[in-house]
Amino acid sequence: MGKDLSMELNNEQFDSLHNLVNEVAERQLKDFGQINSELKPDGSLITSCDRWSDEHIVKGISRITNNQEGILSEEGSKIIPSTNAYWVVDPLDGTTNFAAGIPYWAISIARFVEGKPETAILDIPPLKKRIIAIKNKGVWINSKKRNESTISSKSDCVSVCSRSISVLQKQPDKRFPGKIRLLGVSSLNMTSVGTGQTFGALESTPKIWDIAAAWLILLEIGCYINWLDIDPNNLKKGEDLSSVNFPLIAASSKHGLEKLVPWGEILMK
Repeated sequence: MGKDLSMELNNEQFDSLHNLVNEVAERQLKDFGQINSELKPDGSLITSCDRWSDEHIVKGISRITNNQEGILSEEGSKIIPSTNAYWVVDPLDGTTNFAAGIPYWAISIARFVEGKPETAILDIPPLKKRIIAIKNKGVWINSKKRNESTISSKSDCVSVCSRSISVLQKQPDKRFPGKIRLLGVSSLNMTSVGTGQTFGALESTPKIWDIAAAWLILLEIGCYINWLDIDPNNLKKGEDLSSVNFPLIAASSKHGLEKLVPWGEILMK
C-alpha cells in the first residue's frame, strides 16, 4: 500500500474484501440454527461462529493491507490502533437473533482514516443484501447507487434498541412520536433510517463496532446523527473502547430528528 495509508482501497483490495465477506457470510448461513450460544462476561451472547468470523475477517484484512493497518474488533483488540488507517469490525452483529434462529443479522466492517470512517461494508447474509459506502462518493446497495433523494419520508416507524425502551417507562403519559420497531441489530437499526424503513432510530448503548459501518452509510445518504454523550469524531489513538458506549439518535430529516431529540434527552437522564 506504500507509505500513504490515507489513500482509498484499490480495486484489487475491494475485490478481496468482497470475497472475504462472501466467505464469512457463507459460513454464517451454514451455521445458522445449528450451534449453541454462551454468555460473555458483559452478559451478551457469543457463538463459535462469532469467534471464527472475527478471526477470519481479521486475518483477511491483514492480508489485504499487508499488515500495515491496525484492526479493532468486537472479539479481538478493542484499543484504537496507532496507524492512520485502521479497521473496525463486528463479525456478527445480532448474535441474539442468530442464536435464536431469527434470520436477521449483519457483518459490519469499516475502514477509518485519521479517525473518521472512509469505507464501510455492511452485509446482511439472510437477506442477501450488501451495503457499501465510500466517503464523499455515496452508497451502493447490491451494487446499485443510492441517492439522497430516494430516502422515503412516509415511514412513521422508529427503530429502538431493547435498552431504549426505558424511555417509555420514564414518560408513561407521553406519546412516543412513532411506531416502535425492535430489530435487535444495532447496525441495522441505524441503516433502517437510510433505507426508508424508519424515519428515526434510538440507540442507548452501542459500541464503536456496532455503529462504525452504519455511521458512514447514514452520512453518505444524507441522514442526521445526534450523539447523545460521547462523540466518536473525537476519539484518540490508543484509547480502549471496551466499555465505551455511543448513545445516539439517527433520523432521515431535521424534522424527524427534532421529534426524537426530547426522547434522547429523557433516555440520558
